[in-house]
Amino acid sequence: MKKKALIFGVTGQDGSYLSELLIKKKYEVHGVKRRSSSINTKRVDHIYQDPHLKKRNFILHYGDVTDSTSVSEIVNKIKPHEIYNLAAQSHVAVSFEVPEYTANADALGALRILEAIKFHNLKKKTKFYQAGTSEMFGRVQTVPQNEKTPFYPLSPYGVAKVYAHWITKNYREAYNIFASNGILFNHESPRRGETFVTKKIVSALCKIKFGKQKKLFLGNLNSKRDWGHAKDYCYAMWLILQYKKPDDFIIATGKQYSIKQFINFTANQLNMNIKWKGKGLSEKGYNHKNEAIIECDKNYLRPLDVNTLLGNSSKARKLLKWKPKININSLIKEMIDEELKETQAHDS
Repeated sequence: MKKKALIFGVTGQDGSYLSELLIKKKYEVHGVKRRSSSINTKRVDHIYQDPHLKKRNFILHYGDVTDSTSVSEIVNKIKPHEIYNLAAQSHVAVSFEVPEYTANADALGALRILEAIKFHNLKKKTKFYQAGTSEMFGRVQTVPQNEKTPFYPLSPYGVAKVYAHWITKNYREAYNIFASNGILFNHESPRRGETFVTKKIVSALCKIKFGKQKKLFLGNLNSKRDWGHAKDYCYAMWLILQYKKPDDFIIATGKQYSIKQFINFTANQLNMNIKWKGKGLSEKGYNHKNEAIIECDKNYLRPLDVNTLLGNSSKARKLLKWKPKININSLIKEMIDEELKETQAHDS
């Protein structure tokens, strides 16, 4: 019998890569998407199947993790073998603007799914994956961070994800649900949302190189992150639910770079030479004509900033036999190639 998977947040970066992986593994994949007046399925359009087809392996449902009735009905209707909760208001800076909505989606969303598993008596059938984040570590208490590092979130997003993490552990222990947490460090891809810093950098530098944009404005250039490829990290999600027992795992590369370094890596691949002058918010990046093409804007600074994140994924490497395959320069090349392809398509 075909395994059924249910993905909340199917239209996001991770949802699309995970769907592809599960379809390759012969799953019947059900995805939940929110109703929107604009088309929001771009990342999964290539695997979409006409509802009139028989024996579809990719099926979309309308629903929302902020609506307990829709969550409960979808879980009961599909009775999946695996549920992946990737749905979230996932932008850290935006979480300061919409803290209540962030809590409703990111914290209570996980609870609603777990309650549906419990209520419909699917404890023995359904495994649950909760998408955690390195932002839960915030003001880091140890370097690097591992599964035993205490959380100290510095944003409403991080706080909401800490609740989701602990309620997942709680339902695992209280109700014997196979419920696991993946604490994923930053992971990027050509499918990254436009407002995320890596996508913003790659997109802007491609446009600047070809004279379609004059300047890129960013916040803290010295923030350090542990960046991997979303494809590698989605494979880790699947491995977490195949493990013999529910548990919590850090997924990270163990390598750390600053925003400024990410800019330099991207510029190098575009044969752009950036020279840096100044310090702090006055620091600027100049091109070969000595024109300032990168500047800091205090409006992009968060009320509380996470300065450094670096993950220790030795537990996942040992128990799940997982390791990242795509390094940062290969990731950036892929993002640039896709950006240039989109730009050319737009021009033509």
